[in-house]
Amino acid sequence: MGELTTGINWLAVIVGAVAAFLVGWLWYSPMLFGRKWAEGVGVEMGKPGEMPVGAMVSQVIGLLLLSWFVGVTAAANALATVILAAIAFAVLAYSGGMFRRNGAYARVTDLGYLIVSVVIMIICQGLF
Repeated sequence: MGELTTGINWLAVIVGAVAAFLVGWLWYSPMLFGRKWAEGVGVEMGKPGEMPVGAMVSQVIGLLLLSWFVGVTAAANALATVILAAIAFAVLAYSGGMFRRNGAYARVTDLGYLIVSVVIMIICQGLF
């Protein structure tokens, strides 16, 4: 169990998760991919005051866990493991979108966000 906490750069983990969350906020906004993504998943874009709090809290927790995973592999000098895992999770997310019959644009938008998030987290591990 020690490998989950030993040598972890917690500043990089937190900064990576926060940065990925902020990029996601922009990514899914009407300024970038939000409108067409919402159309592809069959939801209406809400107003800023109507943000789904539960979904946002879950997103923060998931990003922290993913960033921690990146930190564990960085501490073990095994970042290639993160790349393999990110590709696997991205493909699984894409297939989940296919099962839900999300549009291709929405699936690619989700896939791209996952990959960009992991890249941000890896960069944070290198910077901090």
